[in-house]
Amino acid sequence: MKRLNIAGIALASLLLLSTISKGQDQAATKPAPSPEAQAKADADVDKKATDWVSSLALNDAAKEARVKDVVAIHLKAIRDWNNSHSYESVPAGIDPTTGKTLSTMDRQIIVNSSLPKSVHENLMTGLRKDLTEEQVELVLDKYTIGKVAFTLAGYKAIVPDLTATEEAAILTNLKQAREQAVDFKNIKQISAIFEIYKTKNEQYLNTNGRNWHQLFKAYVDAVKAKKAVDAAAKKSAQ
Repeated sequence: MKRLNIAGIALASLLLLSTISKGQDQAATKPAPSPEAQAKADADVDKKATDWVSSLALNDAAKEARVKDVVAIHLKAIRDWNNSHSYESVPAGIDPTTGKTLSTMDRQIIVNSSLPKSVHENLMTGLRKDLTEEQVELVLDKYTIGKVAFTLAGYKAIVPDLTATEEAAILTNLKQAREQAVDFKNIKQISAIFEIYKTKNEQYLNTNGRNWHQLFKAYVDAVKAKKAVDAAAKKSAQ
């Protein structure tokens, strides 16, 4: 009986690898962008990298050039990997944790997460050669449009009496989300990565004496009540 199970698993694995390989082959046959389109795309990335690095005010042309190249190379690698690896290379199926059918976004996240680790390592190593940790974080914030600070502010609004220990744990998770998210192409994918860590934060609060569901409901109810009061006041003033 064990032999049958092992054989079945092996066969399923071979079929899965075949499907993924076929999907990647199909993705690889997509027409390449025209030279003009590629040049424009590269110019857009170079401008973004230049703007991000300029915001650091390094006052060192050589250092700025090195950091700009590190960021631009990484952005182009992420873009090219995303564009050349279709979600279709991941077979449709279910999330084994939730049992829900994998969405197109789920499948694209899966294939993008197979990006070679060296791409991320080269970014972080390159940044840290010329920047302080605080400056590195500022660059990562540019990639993720400031989602760490924005999300932390949301937790503080929902949990007004958040303790220093709780805030530190939440911030650690959000920073991990940020560093992982820089390897994904657009804000939808970045937000999906942050959702993973937001779930971890909610679980952390629940296991440390909080009730996230109640806290969130109370916050939403308070926001709705304030909107109702503001609307009534505006109406009476007319």
